[in-house]
Amino acid sequence: MWAGFVVFVLLMLALDLGVFHRRPHEVSMREAGIWSAVWMGLAGVFAAGLYSLHGSATALEFTAGYLIEKALSVDNIFVFVILFSAFAIPAAYQHRVLFWGILGALVMRAVFIAAGSALLERFHFVIYFFGALLVITGAKLFFAKTEAEKNPADSWVYRTFQKLVPSTRDLRGSKFLVRENGRWLATPLLAVLVLVEVTDLIFAVDSVPAIFAVTRDPFIVFTSNIFAILGLRSLYFLLAGVVHKFHYLKPALAIILTFVGLKLLLAGVAPIPTAVSLAVIASLVAGAVVLSLLKPRAQPEPAPVPVRAADSDPV
Repeated sequence: MWAGFVVFVLLMLALDLGVFHRRPHEVSMREAGIWSAVWMGLAGVFAAGLYSLHGSATALEFTAGYLIEKALSVDNIFVFVILFSAFAIPAAYQHRVLFWGILGALVMRAVFIAAGSALLERFHFVIYFFGALLVITGAKLFFAKTEAEKNPADSWVYRTFQKLVPSTRDLRGSKFLVRENGRWLATPLLAVLVLVEVTDLIFAVDSVPAIFAVTRDPFIVFTSNIFAILGLRSLYFLLAGVVHKFHYLKPALAIILTFVGLKLLLAGVAPIPTAVSLAVIASLVAGAVVLSLLKPRAQPEPAPVPVRAADSDPV
């Protein structure tokens, strides 16, 4: 099953970049919607296959893990929107950045999951460390400064990249590296790719332990992670223009992280069934979306334009 799943992932990635997105182009809402439906449908087929082979418990664990990772990936979308806007990356090149960024994310997630599984198998107390980490992260996320207030150019990652890597000031088409005057130079596209990879590395610290809260099976943890990541690009292009409207999603994600952290901490005392976890997570995500639509964020009123003395009526 491991070999078959890895072959499936590599085949889909090859079709994605080599056939469907061989030439850089702006991804339309229709195309993004179709690909989002394809990835969600494939995840559903996979869950049905697990149900037929291993029963409802395994299928529920996969579904809960997939939903957790899908919900947490919304935070990635917020960051992607900010990165592409801050560095003025054209829509035609955004898919290329996300493709290679997510390819790197697949490798990093595999390493994280393998390390986490090995730690849990050898040292059971690590589960309580994961739980505490998620509770603390959830609390910090709930009270954190919004992403819109942060400038990616001020991050230590970008400043370090600028110091260590010779770079061009402007883009060179869809290229990450160019050779000029006998030396290789990085383009802003490569800087954004590095920021995407570091962002996913940070998010993996939260999302991988979160899935261990619903299952300890490395195969289920890996597949639920990968299915969610593979659908992240199409979800980005589908939601990039409207994700800012779902302003209740961030506190909902904070509550989800806190909930799964408590689930890990209480595993040895009062274990929470997977079906209950799935219901809680789905309710929080759906409730946040509905509440955001019913109570949109108030837009700041424009400052009044001062009236000049020459424009005022004579007394």
